[in-house]
Amino acid sequence: MSSSHGRKQIASEMMGTGFQIAPMIDVVFVIMLFFMVMANSVKVEHELKTVLPGPPSKLMPEPADELRIEIAEDGAVLMNDEEFDSASDAKLPTLTANLIRLKKDADFRNERVVVTLQSEEQAKYERIIQVMNALAAAKIASVTFTIGSEEF
Repeated sequence: MSSSHGRKQIASEMMGTGFQIAPMIDVVFVIMLFFMVMANSVKVEHELKTVLPGPPSKLMPEPADELRIEIAEDGAVLMNDEEFDSASDAKLPTLTANLIRLKKDADFRNERVVVTLQSEEQAKYERIIQVMNALAAAKIASVTFTIGSEEF
């Protein structure tokens, strides 16, 4: 009896050791299902509209001559070495009118107005703000600041 019992054990072991195709098919179907589901979540790349630096295009306005506005310690305001308004005038009507005229002229020629605001180190902040208000009234946004008496 022990020999027949041993044969049954060997026969059952041999039947379980063969290559099983059913689990492999299940794994392939699971992997295929995974890729099918993930295919919908792949983002399609779109063309990015970028403009690289190069020759100036006709759409961009040409840069205008740079205006230089100087603010002295005593409150005097000079535009391109010409004094405007008195040091005690807070509204700066002459400077504002000239800036508005220059801005309209530049817009007509499709040019930009670029301003360098140069103030002396001891100039009052209040006066700088008054000049900036005049620039804002003229709708001039391209402003560069310098401090001290640099030579141009």
